[in-house]
Amino acid sequence: MLSAQSRTEFLLEKGWKFTRTDNPESYSPGFNDAKWQSVVVPHDWAIYGPFSSQNDMQKVAISQDGQKAAMEHAGRTGGLPFVGVGWYRIHFKAPQFAKGKKASILFDGAMSHARVYLNGKEVGFWPYGYNSFHFDITSYMKEGEDNVLAVRLENLPESSRWYPGAGLYRNVHVIVTEDAHIPVWGTQLTTPEIASDFAKVNLKTKLVRPAGSKLDDFRLVTEIKDANNKVVATNEAKITKYDGDTFEQNLFVDQPNLWDTENPYLYKAVSKLYEGSSLKDEYTTTFGIRSIQVIPDKGFFLNGKKVIFKGVCLHHDLGPLGAAVNEAALRRQIVLLKDMGCNAIRTSHNMPSPEQIKVCDEMGMLVMAESFDEWKVAKCQNGYNLVFNDWAEKDMVNLIHNFRNNPSIVMWSIGNEVPEQYTKGGNKVARFLQDICHREDPTRPVTQGMDNPGAVLNNNFAAVMDIAGMNYRPFKYPEAYEKLQQQLVLGSETASTVSSRGVYKFPVERKSMAKYDDHQSSGYDVEHCGWSNLPEDDFIQHEDLPYCMGEFVWTGIDYLGEPTPYYTDWPSHSSLFGIIDLASLPKDRFYLYRSHWNKEKETLHILPHWNWKGREGQVTPVFVYTNYPSAELFINGKSQGKRTKDLSVTIENSKDDASMKELKRQKRYRLMWMDTKYEPGTVKVVAYDKDGKAVAEKEIRTAGAPHHIELVADRTSLAANGKDLAYVTVKIVDKDGNLCPDADRLVKFKVNGAGFYRAGANGDPASLELFHLPQMSLFSGMLTAIVQTTEKGGKITLEATAKGVKGGKITLESK
Repeated sequence: MLSAQSRTEFLLEKGWKFTRTDNPESYSPGFNDAKWQSVVVPHDWAIYGPFSSQNDMQKVAISQDGQKAAMEHAGRTGGLPFVGVGWYRIHFKAPQFAKGKKASILFDGAMSHARVYLNGKEVGFWPYGYNSFHFDITSYMKEGEDNVLAVRLENLPESSRWYPGAGLYRNVHVIVTEDAHIPVWGTQLTTPEIASDFAKVNLKTKLVRPAGSKLDDFRLVTEIKDANNKVVATNEAKITKYDGDTFEQNLFVDQPNLWDTENPYLYKAVSKLYEGSSLKDEYTTTFGIRSIQVIPDKGFFLNGKKVIFKGVCLHHDLGPLGAAVNEAALRRQIVLLKDMGCNAIRTSHNMPSPEQIKVCDEMGMLVMAESFDEWKVAKCQNGYNLVFNDWAEKDMVNLIHNFRNNPSIVMWSIGNEVPEQYTKGGNKVARFLQDICHREDPTRPVTQGMDNPGAVLNNNFAAVMDIAGMNYRPFKYPEAYEKLQQQLVLGSETASTVSSRGVYKFPVERKSMAKYDDHQSSGYDVEHCGWSNLPEDDFIQHEDLPYCMGEFVWTGIDYLGEPTPYYTDWPSHSSLFGIIDLASLPKDRFYLYRSHWNKEKETLHILPHWNWKGREGQVTPVFVYTNYPSAELFINGKSQGKRTKDLSVTIENSKDDASMKELKRQKRYRLMWMDTKYEPGTVKVVAYDKDGKAVAEKEIRTAGAPHHIELVADRTSLAANGKDLAYVTVKIVDKDGNLCPDADRLVKFKVNGAGFYRAGANGDPASLELFHLPQMSLFSGMLTAIVQTTEKGGKITLEATAKGVKGGKITLESK
């Protein structure tokens, strides 16, 4: 949507007042909020802490994790103070609003149980914190005067299984239109026919018109514009009494640029609504021309080409930024994931922000948009089960209307691991939700994440779905294929391998639910959960079974909450599942996935680090993750032998317990020297191509004494919009620039110029240091500092200092 004389849209960002005090008079226009905190929206009140084991302490048995008895889960929802009430108030003027005009307010998400008041009157209520919702506020608005908007939000205890965030954490829009207009999410655009030389674009556009107006007076003129703003198709349509106040237009684009993951080409449909000769509204629909197909026994096809999902699951929090949405942070995630070879995201287990989908549209990332973690049967005492009966259909409709024109979205997911999988009549609830998806959007398949194959393969629950999404237990895929009529299996959630960046445990053994005194998991990527497995257990299925559609790994990036396996071990309060840590720093596992998913690019990664004072002469295995088939390892110039990926390993000959224990599947995908001994110095690897030719090499060295701080920014040129971010990697290195992997000292930050220190994180899932303070301790020698721009251009300087080492300084440019 864009501004024209007939339509105005603006965000309510600055000027908000906020409090955690629940005064029932806060909705009143004359209420004195002078002592409330001044905030900018999007805003997450809980991310500022403090951390406490008592914040949402849940005494429960997590049945989906196999727990039989209730126990205290201290960090399950992140240990942050999100429970309780928060009020927001803002004064705003809308000079465009006048008699005869219409106004709507659109919330992209508000956590949660939002009660909205305008000028002292209640406008509406929406309980689900992850969904977008809108209200007609025409009758509540004051023309030419100050308007007072008040929003009451309340997060209940035991309402989530992870950190949900708190507050107006997504954008708030005010939309002013003429009396006749196109409503919020009023278009539905599809590309039903794509030939080699043209594409047919079908556009259905809703009309809202005043009583007494004549249908015959209205016409809709639509132009399709390409990425260079050139008009490539036009159409004018009228409406009849048989059309249900909906225009339908077919437009034809010659020689179309198709949207895909490599070339995410976007068009715009600009629709102008006229009543007679008077322009009443102008509405823009951004879209991509692309086809999707799901073919039994073959898989998923984008524009006629088979695509295997190399996907990750992502929670909505942005680590140290909390749940407050930020487009620059979302772009940073996609840049990292695409470099790894990832082509898809599952928005687990909740509805995404419009910004996330916009970024996926623009950057070429496929999306499974998920709705719920819970239906009628409770997982959390105060979860979505409380409102499902009254709100599930409304929530599904809003999700689909919001995003059905976005090319990145290729599947709807109606749920995740719901207990209805094994309760009587659960399959009927699944069908009810899937029917809504088919009714509102017949173009996309529907799935859900199911983690109880013993039930769903035998009770018609999985049989209902367009696509059977299996969470874990890949050894059950053949049975799923045999029993289900869909002839396809999707790994909707896979791996749940746990690791900590830069932390390694000895001896190197495959372990389930291993726990250590330091609350970490081994970076050798050999540890997983009781219900899950290692990455190769999934790679081998999706590579060797033609009916497997690919996978969505749990998780692409670490998130706040669910510190499995440290359920009861405070201060553990963030996940260990991520391929990338909470500080946006890749773990070793990133390079394992990259070597398999992004084979065209060179990957040559050595682990562990080589600083093991006290381990001299002890067995310290070395792993190499590479896209090359073979490599030779040298320690201080002495060859440790050549290793080649073992392609004789199959699903069948590697599924017994002995094979799992001896890491047989890993030998097909990683190169491992299990008996190397530590001696300080240099580890070098030489990689060979399929013809045995040496094609690449890499070295890591034992670091000397910590010497100085090194700062590297992901971007040095930023936008002076008050929202842009630079992620600066902070390392302590020796005099030769080698990372000091055991450095853990406190680093202090100072920002000068046209920006400010926004937040920092070190990736330690048990760190209780506050994200927003301009200081943080290193974890495994590294951390990330995030700098945000102001609205003025100029230079931004970040300085970092720590005791006993030379400080670092970096200059960024904001334009």
